[in-house]
Amino acid sequence: MNPSTTTDPELSTPGHDPAARALRAQSLAHGAVGTALPHIERAHRGLTSWDDAHALLASCAKDLLVGEDASLYVGAPAVAFALHSAARGTGRYSGALHALDSQITQLTRQRIHAAHARIDHGDRPRVAEFDLFYGLTGLGSYLYSRDPAAPVLREVLTYLVRLTLPLDGDPDQLPGWWTELDPSGRRPAEFPGGHGNLGMAHGVGGILSLLAIGARAGVIVDDQITAMKRICDWLDHWRQGSETNPWWPQWITLAEHRTGTVTQPGPLRPSWCYGTPGLARAQQLAALALGDTDRQHLAEHALLACLSDPDQLGRIRDAGICHGAAGLLHTTHRVARDAIVTGFDAHLSSLRTLLLKQPPTDDDGFLDGEAGRALALQTAQTPGTTVSGWDACLLSG
Repeated sequence: MNPSTTTDPELSTPGHDPAARALRAQSLAHGAVGTALPHIERAHRGLTSWDDAHALLASCAKDLLVGEDASLYVGAPAVAFALHSAARGTGRYSGALHALDSQITQLTRQRIHAAHARIDHGDRPRVAEFDLFYGLTGLGSYLYSRDPAAPVLREVLTYLVRLTLPLDGDPDQLPGWWTELDPSGRRPAEFPGGHGNLGMAHGVGGILSLLAIGARAGVIVDDQITAMKRICDWLDHWRQGSETNPWWPQWITLAEHRTGTVTQPGPLRPSWCYGTPGLARAQQLAALALGDTDRQHLAEHALLACLSDPDQLGRIRDAGICHGAAGLLHTTHRVARDAIVTGFDAHLSSLRTLLLKQPPTDDDGFLDGEAGRALALQTAQTPGTTVSGWDACLLSG
């Protein structure tokens, strides 16, 4: 997702085409799938009946997209994620989930095979091959939620480990997730040579988080720990600011890679998708998996410095999960829960107020709309815990 816009082209408004409307309903970002999540969370907590959740899930469980464009955020895997959230701790939807798991496993293995063939051929990836929203990181997150022992999950992790290595013969030694496209998946003149994305939604932040979450649970493949350290070293190389107030750019261009100089003048909005909060959580998860207390201190101090900067907080202009106040509040809760550094409690109340002050939107969806706001507020009332596991789609750990 280009952070300058709130809409992904793949998930845009479909108009009056029935097939497009059905596909939009299967969007975790903007459709009925994501809208169902707060109803599911509240029903699990006994705060409401299951009627609304069931109705929303039924509305999107028809003509499911299971082809090459299906992903955690759209199509069958998105619907399966919501069904799994509703089924958690119960016997609900077992038949549907069993059937979907078979399809998603087949889809994932097809994607993995294509990705390895692409690497063997020496080509660079599209972001949608590996990212959280559309790629194998997202499918891996779903598979981990369903069954951490699933063999196909280990196949995803093995692919992600390989993705951290440069392509054979690359004179620039660019990381394997480097794409020749711009952050929105196009080839504009202002991104000659492509970019290396640092974000959670579309970049290496999401890859690191999934590898770390798996490692913390004992799901470890060959060289996974080395791959995590390789990503951390890359993030260290591009870290800006000071030891007490570090920040990271959204992405690195080829010119920046070759000169070693970042052109982004300073930290932008403190978002989950591209900003310091998401990368702080990713590195905290990695530090916990690696037993690296120095990195954990660095990550937590980075978020505290961000939360103490009125200029950064002033860039929050919406309530969304992706790049708004809901994502900031929820990510801070997750970091605070595992923190060894003190000081987060002083910010959580003000972040909740910041979220409540954001204007309402016509979007009732999860990623940018009212569903995300409701989930963040609900979860904030019970110090960062979820019942449905709704935030697994954010790799919040």
